[in-house]
Amino acid sequence: MRTEKKQQLAQLRRWRVRKKISGTKDRPRMSVCFTNQNIHVQFIDDTAGRTLVAASTGSKSIPDREKLAANVKSAKAVGAFAAKAALDQGIKQVVFDRGGARYHGKVKALAEAAREAGLKF
Repeated sequence: MRTEKKQQLAQLRRWRVRKKISGTKDRPRMSVCFTNQNIHVQFIDDTAGRTLVAASTGSKSIPDREKLAANVKSAKAVGAFAAKAALDQGIKQVVFDRGGARYHGKVKALAEAAREAGLKF
């Protein structure tokens, strides 16, 4: 369980990352959120304020979703699935928003899987 100080520091990290990046229709922001049980990915056009494509471990269209959790193996699967969904919508380039998390472990696995599937960061 996080203490209040850790929550404040995590929020400051999110804000610090977020103020540097912004998504457009041509190059949306690929926002990643990790909970204790799920992984969520959204492709967001910040100029219009809308989500273009979304994917998560709970999506019904993802294969074998019952076996997925918030781990590195699932991050690879969700990253590849999200990239395929984005490419189907015509999104080829994105800005990666790691949400204040370090580029390590699950975040790195998800990003590399999306790159291998054809997205350009």
